[in-house]
Amino acid sequence: LLVSKELGKHLLEVEDLLQKHGLLEADIAAQTERVRALNAAALRFSELEGYQPCDPQIICNRVNHVQTCLEELGELAGKRRKELEDSRQLWGFFQEMEEAEAWIREKEQILAAKTCGRDLSSVLTLTAKHKSMLGELGNRRALLHQTVKKGEQILAKKRFSPGAIQEKMREVRQRWKKLEEVTGLHQQRLQEALNFFQFSAETDDLVAWLQDTYRIVSSDDFGHDDYSTQALLRKHRAVVEEVEKHRAAILALRKQLSLLAPEHRQGVDVQIRVVEVEQLYGEVAEVAVLRQQWLQDALAVYRMFSEVHACEVWLDEKEQWLEKMEVPEELDEVEVVQHRFESLDQEMNSVMGRVLDVNQVVQQLVDGGHPSSEEVRSCQDHLNGRWNRVVELVEQKKTQLSSILKIQNYLL
Repeated sequence: LLVSKELGKHLLEVEDLLQKHGLLEADIAAQTERVRALNAAALRFSELEGYQPCDPQIICNRVNHVQTCLEELGELAGKRRKELEDSRQLWGFFQEMEEAEAWIREKEQILAAKTCGRDLSSVLTLTAKHKSMLGELGNRRALLHQTVKKGEQILAKKRFSPGAIQEKMREVRQRWKKLEEVTGLHQQRLQEALNFFQFSAETDDLVAWLQDTYRIVSSDDFGHDDYSTQALLRKHRAVVEEVEKHRAAILALRKQLSLLAPEHRQGVDVQIRVVEVEQLYGEVAEVAVLRQQWLQDALAVYRMFSEVHACEVWLDEKEQWLEKMEVPEELDEVEVVQHRFESLDQEMNSVMGRVLDVNQVVQQLVDGGHPSSEEVRSCQDHLNGRWNRVVELVEQKKTQLSSILKIQNYLL
């Protein structure tokens, strides 16, 4: 049993042989104790005084022979265990290599069947799974390194033929290298797909924002008075600031597109999409400028109407006063009226400045092609007519006062 050359043809068989060898070693250990007892009993016969049933030398020789046989048996058992353990190490190495190959084949099949996703959500899911597989790859790499180290230790012992061991390590290393290349390539493709779908999602978000903003800046609501128009203008200025902030993102689209993988950036659809976003942004920016101008014009119109109303209230009041006023003939009363006209001249100078400002605003609105130009012009004409009417009345009354003063001075 101990000189058998049977070392097993696979790991399970070696384990079975080691188990049987363990039983044999246990039996040898038990027999060792028996032999020691028998040897000790036999040696006592060699030490007897007087009658000796056997030659002491024969007893000693016999004891030594049995002891030598027992020691040889122990050496054979140790040698047999060493051979079996070496065999177990060898077949354990091959089994671990086969497990590594099986794991590599499984991952190769998974990578061969994997796609890169159809949208951002699926790509993110696949990326998470791939990250998990990279963790498995790292753990398996460490195990493979340990197995290869075991193979190198087996080769160093020179107990078995190195050909099969070296060939197996070479095959597994090649397959492992190829797996890492495929894994790296798939990771690159996933990253490229992720970049593309993120780019597409960001572009879609920009388009949605631009479309909403376009609806806002193309509104035909310009307010109905000074207060409401000012509120709209404040909101619009905030929108214009947002439009300007997005300018950098629009300008960066071309650069982002150039960084995508060729298969993604060369697509006609994505190139058209970028052009559409740029055009839409240009339209939004243009319409935003126009709306700001329209709001400012509307504000100018409402302020002009307010100013016109204030001027006409004053003109109406003075016109009624002038029409009802009768020039007195008494000198004292004439002087009082004359003082009133001096105050009126100061007021008219102030109002004349306001009327001139209204005329200037109207001219700017008309020159700018304001849609309410006719209404504004009509309001201007009405104001100027009222102003001229009051000026005429003032001149008439002043002429009458002047005549009365001349008469009074002549009489004096």
